[in-house]
Amino acid sequence: MTRAVFLDRDGVINRAVVRDGKPFPPASVEETEILPGVAEALKSLRDAGFLLIVVTNQPDVARGTTSKASVEAINAYLNSKLALDEFRTCYHDSADQCECRKPRPGSLLEAAAEHSIDLARSYMVGDRWRDIEAGERAGCKTVFIDYGYDEKQPESPSFTVTSLLEASKIILEEPI
Repeated sequence: MTRAVFLDRDGVINRAVVRDGKPFPPASVEETEILPGVAEALKSLRDAGFLLIVVTNQPDVARGTTSKASVEAINAYLNSKLALDEFRTCYHDSADQCECRKPRPGSLLEAAAEHSIDLARSYMVGDRWRDIEAGERAGCKTVFIDYGYDEKQPESPSFTVTSLLEASKIILEEPI
């Protein structure tokens, strides 16, 4: 079975826009900045045989404050610059109660079924409690990138780091 690293987008791959201690996605491709070490981290993970799947909540589409086209343009830009296999984007808001919106694990479970992913040998990397909870619910190991946001923190990630590059080194050192 295949192993995967599931990655949140904003704050993991690209810089989140932080306002009042809370992270927000960039509004456009022009505002999108790939974080230092991300390309190196993703290449190392891919070279080790991991599928790299971005799992991102983009509720601003449901809220009407950004367009689906803007989100897809950012995803396409990141996909053109980085070694990524797939994007799974949830455009719903919490009130929609969909299974694909983290902290629910629907996007991870669907990807696992489609790609024969061994979730117990896979990882979810994120910078918010929703990411970590989704990974835990799916049965993955979890890696929390801690930026000290002024919001709820995850309860028990498998690992806590300060960057995707640091996360990749831990993942690559883990026994298969």
